[in-house]
Amino acid sequence: MNHAQQLNDELIVGPQPSPSELDRFADDGVKTVINLRTAGEDDQPLGPDAEAEEVKSRGMTYLHLPVSMGSLGSATVDEFRRAFKELPKPVLAHCKSGKRAGALAMMHLAVERGISGEKTLEQAEELGFECDQPELKAFVKQYVDAHTCNK
Repeated sequence: MNHAQQLNDELIVGPQPSPSELDRFADDGVKTVINLRTAGEDDQPLGPDAEAEEVKSRGMTYLHLPVSMGSLGSATVDEFRRAFKELPKPVLAHCKSGKRAGALAMMHLAVERGISGEKTLEQAEELGFECDQPELKAFVKQYVDAHTCNK
């Protein structure tokens, strides 16, 4: 994913924005930025603290919810979903490339809409989210199926 993608009126996902892109998001009415990058990740032009200052200086709310592929689990997705429901909308969720942000966003939307894990993966692919890790595909499918049935 090379650019941000608007999934609905409340949620945009993408790679880490630059300060000038933050200006554009603020001008376009984005109210919250969720940063899913861990501190010290490679190729991080703005660390979480610096990004928080940049985001807040533009009048937006900032949440740092660090997620690594190794730490991604049900509790992390649940935390993202709880935070998303409480935060001012629209929300920009980002990571380095948009893959983690896309996975969390798609799982959230799938559970809210009551669709299956398999359908979630199909929709993610149609939107251009690459899920090239078999363990991530399995996790997305399992999480959505488990939470959609228990909604």
